[in-house]
Amino acid sequence: MPKIRVTYESGEPERTVEFSETEAPFSHDGEPGSILDVLLGNQVHLEHACGGKCACTTCHVIVKEGEENLSEMKDNEMDRLDTAPGLTMHSRLGCQAVVKGDVTIVIPKFHANS
Repeated sequence: MPKIRVTYESGEPERTVEFSETEAPFSHDGEPGSILDVLLGNQVHLEHACGGKCACTTCHVIVKEGEENLSEMKDNEMDRLDTAPGLTMHSRLGCQAVVKGDVTIVIPKFHANS
């Protein structure tokens, strides 16, 4: 099975983690195979004050490429995102966006807890 790549920027040069869907879940935070789950499983910090339960916006990310490779946004994520600082048309919650193919994201410098 081919590896899926999550490329991320967080104020440093871009970095990429690779994984196979069969490896998920990696942690107990967020939806299995979500951006949060994948990053934490690869020792990449992504703030998640609520433990990945879609109850805050600290895991807010901005998708640069590959939006079509993420799960569809549900109502509870849309409602929660309305309160995220720096919201864009390409914003997602890392705990809810399940990765199905290659994706590139930006982890904003500021979030609800900063």
